[in-house]
Amino acid sequence: MRIALFGGSFDPVHSEHIRFIEAAKTALSLDRVILIPSYLAPHKESGAHVSGEDRLTMCRLAVRNLSGVEVSDFELTRRQTSYTYITAEYFKKLNPEAELFFLVGADMLENFFVWKHPERILSAVTLAACARGDLSVSAFRKKFAERFGVDFKEVPFAGEKVSSTELRVRLAFGKETEELTPEVRGYIKKKSLYHYPAIAPALALEKEERKEHSFRVALLAVERARGLGIPEEKVMLAAALHDCGKHVPFDSPLLKGFMMPEGVPAPVAHQYTGAYLAERVFGIDDEEILDAIRYHTSGREDMTPLGKLIFLADMLESGRRFEGIDSLRKAFWRDLDECLLLCFEHQNEYLAKNENKGCSIYFLTKRAYKWLKDRKA
Repeated sequence: MRIALFGGSFDPVHSEHIRFIEAAKTALSLDRVILIPSYLAPHKESGAHVSGEDRLTMCRLAVRNLSGVEVSDFELTRRQTSYTYITAEYFKKLNPEAELFFLVGADMLENFFVWKHPERILSAVTLAACARGDLSVSAFRKKFAERFGVDFKEVPFAGEKVSSTELRVRLAFGKETEELTPEVRGYIKKKSLYHYPAIAPALALEKEERKEHSFRVALLAVERARGLGIPEEKVMLAAALHDCGKHVPFDSPLLKGFMMPEGVPAPVAHQYTGAYLAERVFGIDDEEILDAIRYHTSGREDMTPLGKLIFLADMLESGRRFEGIDSLRKAFWRDLDECLLLCFEHQNEYLAKNENKGCSIYFLTKRAYKWLKDRKA
């Protein structure tokens, strides 16, 4: 009996997971594949974005037409951090005569060396790895053999760079999600998973090109938030609503009672109207989210991590084009404070050069730049 274990958050499960299973079944002549949704992955700051029950159901829907594939609730019912060595040893004990494999992508193989008790994992299972986008598995073979004295199996499958993170953003913005099976997509819609009630009505206030900009801001911000410990829900809402005031006139009934601070340049005004709309119209009561919206154009002294992230994602999203943006984007993935300082320098330089065209440097931006510069000195 040849059995492969396939663990992950599956938040949500998508087409590349299914394709990998099918490729592994053929390449390894598998009799069974066991899909195992995690309770809490060790490398993640927080749990999944929907319940274990929902992820379990989505996995079962996704594989119900695949012979020899089943879904286990082992890690979910343990309700503890989902360490692979525990799962591997459990299924080895359950199937002592079977040859066990554990399916991983090249990105997971790259990090396997720092997993908890990797030798215990390899005593119970053989790793079976596939490429992930441009990342192949062959680069790790020598290092793997030198460290562990064994080899891993390579599944001849190059997975597309389908990201569950990106899928969650697409679902939140009401975008197409062809990477989900119809059954999984229907379940998500029925249960309103990955849905934020404020997003659709806020986006309805924006022009089409502005909606696409907000979507790109969310994609970038949510992806970067993974390594910063910032809750995805906050990032999603701040990114989706940051420009909701962009095209709302000051005499709109939606802005009844709104008071603009004094001395605000026209290009900055929408950050204040956006925060007002987010709170008064769309029911956002999280001050950290409101603060990120309120200062996403100007910045301010002592910005929160979420505020920095939205400010930078707004400036550096994939649709932006200006001289020097490539170096700023590299800094964005390296260090937020470094990137923020560089962006303030770029912004101040641009505004100073165009002051005769009506551009002016808002006093909050000047203060934010000085504060950050002094802090970095």
